[in-house]
Amino acid sequence: MAIQTEGLATGAELDGHNLRRRNVPDQSSSNGSVTQPKEEEDPKKSQKPTTSILHTLDEWEFLIAPLLFTLVSFFTRMYKIGLSNIVTWDEAHFGKFGSHYLKREFYFDVHPPLGKMLVGLSGYMAGYNGSFEFKSGETYPEELNYTFMRLFNSTFGALCVPLAYFTARELNFRRSTVWLVTLMVLCENSYATISRFILLDSMLLFFTFTTVLCWARFHSLQNQSFSVEWFFWLVLSGISIGCVTSVKWVGLFCTALVGLYTAEDLWNKFGDLHMPKTTLATHLVARVVGLIVIPMLVYMFSFWVHFLVLENSGPGDAQMSSLFQANLRGTEVGKDSPLEVAYGSRATIKNMGYGGGLLHSHVQTYPEGSQQQQVTCYHHKDANNDWFFYPNRNAPLYQPESPLVFPGDKSVIRLIHSQTGRNLHSHTVSAPVTKADYEVSSYGNTTIGDEKDHWTVEVVSDAASRDRTKIRTLTTAFRLRHTSLGCYLRAGTVNLPQWGFKQIEVTCVRENKPRDVYTHWNVEAHWNERLPAGDPGSYKSPFFRDFIHLNVAMMTSNNALVPDPDKQDDLASQFWQWPILHVGLRMCGWDDHITKYFLLGNPAVYWGSTFSLLAFGVLIAWYLVRWQRGFEELKPAEIDYIHYGGLYPVAGWFLHYMPFVAMARVTYVHHYYPALYFAILTSGFMLDWVTRPLARKDRRIEWLLYGILYGVVIALFLLFRAVVFGMQGKNQQWRHLKWFDRWRIAD
Repeated sequence: MAIQTEGLATGAELDGHNLRRRNVPDQSSSNGSVTQPKEEEDPKKSQKPTTSILHTLDEWEFLIAPLLFTLVSFFTRMYKIGLSNIVTWDEAHFGKFGSHYLKREFYFDVHPPLGKMLVGLSGYMAGYNGSFEFKSGETYPEELNYTFMRLFNSTFGALCVPLAYFTARELNFRRSTVWLVTLMVLCENSYATISRFILLDSMLLFFTFTTVLCWARFHSLQNQSFSVEWFFWLVLSGISIGCVTSVKWVGLFCTALVGLYTAEDLWNKFGDLHMPKTTLATHLVARVVGLIVIPMLVYMFSFWVHFLVLENSGPGDAQMSSLFQANLRGTEVGKDSPLEVAYGSRATIKNMGYGGGLLHSHVQTYPEGSQQQQVTCYHHKDANNDWFFYPNRNAPLYQPESPLVFPGDKSVIRLIHSQTGRNLHSHTVSAPVTKADYEVSSYGNTTIGDEKDHWTVEVVSDAASRDRTKIRTLTTAFRLRHTSLGCYLRAGTVNLPQWGFKQIEVTCVRENKPRDVYTHWNVEAHWNERLPAGDPGSYKSPFFRDFIHLNVAMMTSNNALVPDPDKQDDLASQFWQWPILHVGLRMCGWDDHITKYFLLGNPAVYWGSTFSLLAFGVLIAWYLVRWQRGFEELKPAEIDYIHYGGLYPVAGWFLHYMPFVAMARVTYVHHYYPALYFAILTSGFMLDWVTRPLARKDRRIEWLLYGILYGVVIALFLLFRAVVFGMQGKNQQWRHLKWFDRWRIAD
């Protein structure tokens, strides 16, 4: 048998003195997995085991420890959870969304539906009927078991603790470090506080923790590729990724971490020249299915259930397409509307762009430009959304008694605003915000006007028919080309200033882009006494189209959540304040009669984890310099441990933190909580790494050091316990907790 030499990821043979050693296993399997560094054998371990209680506890520590941690976790997350009987902070949003599920009313929000459906489930289990409005600061009615709903949410937060324990074990931290990481999660005051309310954050953290655990466990099984357990954790990773993304889009950062690991893993396997191509292809297919297809299916399934449950018309209808709205129970969209539009018909015209509104005008004029009547897009039902279809000025004058004429593809029409009688008009005046486009206004009347009131209909598609000679309610998608200027009526995602009531700007765009959905329009509601009523809602909107439409609308609305310079938001904070615990957040009013909660982290956890991030950078720089100078003091297994136990948690922190640095939207302290978990794992790695000499030399010194750290973390949690369990009475009682002015615990 030929002796297999140590190889590089590129497939080149290793000549110990000609090439610097890289992160390559001494004895690798066909999949390139690497064993973790082993500690020196303890002579005591080689002795014959005893049957003492301590030995039994030691042997069963992997069950006893997480069980005890979990019990304490449930206590810290649930103790006095019903003390405050008012709607606290964002319970006003997510409790209300849960109510919509119970009433099965369609609503719109910037977050995916899974977490809110779970809130609705908690209300259903609590016997809640969905009638409470969840107004901020309002007292919960006696018939609403808000305590149960909070307990349901807190369960997700409590289960994060055992997940942290098992993740630290999978990262091959020593027992003392595993306990410290678990304690840091258990005694993190902000985690305990935010888990006690009807919010999405405990669910987001739970699925973030499960994703990291599944990734770590999957990595540790690299020597057992294609085994049942390997496939199990791969599929579980995909399900977890789908769930975390279905709660909040922040989960995409966790997805990116697993994707980064997968790309590196496949690249290393690609460089293994001993691996058969069929095996490499199988690895690729398995990961595509497990980490791309399954998460997408989970994500789409959450929306499928969302659409299935919310079958009634509700406050979020206007964000969806007209055809989708027409299929909701109790909707007025398309109700009794004639199917085919004729001259003289009054109609509302909806923009088919994602999150598009209804074509709208009002008596207010543009402050600049033509100073004619404003034309906008508006999401709410209003009489100012109604327009009449009229023939162009070159056609015979419209007479109500004359035979019906149906406009269709290539028809030149006028649109007359029903409330003011003015024509939809455009001219070579720049739009108020999008200066490259032409302004659209309302001008003249039925008799006064010119050729710039003319618009040519261009039918794009029809969900009900291939006949393009008529415009049909709901089903016909059409564009409106200005007959004189050649530009197209468009309503994008730009909002007008306050003088335009922050409504969507409508322009005439010069570029001809047939696929630009923001230039597509459809008739949403239609009235004409001379035409028979139809049933436009009989045409179903395809799920995939609704899925894409809603996600783009969510993205558009999310991007619009920018700080308002005209308003002071005392709760908002900046990204640089989070890692140093520079600021906290008042979750409710601060009157003496209110039970008060303050979102603030454990100083030891925050400052220790942030310091560990800096220390890890120094550690890597130190070893890189040493490596460049020719020192080879790290074994491949140690490099592998640094790589997966340290570098990947740092990458997770970076992926979860840095987007908020570049993000223009308004931000709050709780946006840092997923990143904080990766910082905690990094601190666990750093302590585990630097204390290894102590563990080899004298375990008693190691446990003494860790005992001090345990004590500090627990003591600070207990010191700040009031911000978790609720502060009653005058806030001056907790003045001693106001270490800095930005910690607004006491006035």
